[in-house]
Amino acid sequence: MVPDAEFTSYYGRPVINEPPWRALDVAGYLFLGGLAGASSVLAAGAQLSGYGKLARIGKIGAPAAISLAAAALVHDLGRPDRFANMLRVFKPSSPLSVGSWLLATYGPVAGVAAVSEVTGILPGAGRAATFGAGLLGPGVATYTAALICDTAVPAWHEGYREMPYVFAGSAASAAGGLGLLAVHPADAGPARNLAVLGAAVELIAKRQLLARLARSDGQSLAEPYETGTAGAILRLAEFLTAGALAGAVLGGRSRAVSALSGASLVAASAMTRFGIFEAGMASARDPKYTIVPQRRRRGMNSHPSLLSATSHVLCDVFPAPS
Repeated sequence: MVPDAEFTSYYGRPVINEPPWRALDVAGYLFLGGLAGASSVLAAGAQLSGYGKLARIGKIGAPAAISLAAAALVHDLGRPDRFANMLRVFKPSSPLSVGSWLLATYGPVAGVAAVSEVTGILPGAGRAATFGAGLLGPGVATYTAALICDTAVPAWHEGYREMPYVFAGSAASAAGGLGLLAVHPADAGPARNLAVLGAAVELIAKRQLLARLARSDGQSLAEPYETGTAGAILRLAEFLTAGALAGAVLGGRSRAVSALSGASLVAASAMTRFGIFEAGMASARDPKYTIVPQRRRRGMNSHPSLLSATSHVLCDVFPAPS
């Protein structure tokens, strides 16, 4: 009998190249983009329901966040013209191309809504821009999940099913948290509802992600999310999210509790993005997270090797002498 081969890489070196992305730039971009998109959704909903103060916070917060996100993206790219070059073509099958055009469209629309809100100029155009940004907001908040899952980084690529829900929930809880932090609890009803919904979706989707990635072959792709720096960050994010969720629901009209819950939700959302970023980098550095999932997909564990099968045949044809 020939035992199953133990696959590894040459001297344990990584099989794929680790993305050359800076954590502060790219993870910050993931967080700020989500905050911006969800804030526009909150602003549109608040304006429809008559929460003017909350709508104002969302309108101002969205372009501020997307501007910082764009600055982080350009800083990571190295030169501003590299972002402009991504707009030379539109490729629907590429999350990067779609996301670039989405950002280029969303930023000015959100900016018009904010300028109209602050200056009072062209209120009709401002309202139209608010609803336009609200329609584009979900795409801005979640397209980055498709972007990282479209890479070869194992912990990201294998999480393609649940990652958009994790990002959507995290973005919603951050936008709701910003509303809780900035306005009086009496004016924060939609923000509280969005924060509760987003936090619940994020926690459930994250549990589903880890449960699906966990396997019995000893090389679970859930490990990068549960161990090391990424595991510590994500556990703290879950703790803050759960505590802030309880504070938002049970805090009543306490301004201090509401503000603390909001700040915790924003911080937890940022930690979630940084934790996911670090988990992906950790999985790229360790070759076992690349090789073992490939072996499992090809069914190598469920089929005997050629030498093993041949030995069985020979033993049947030429049995050992008694």
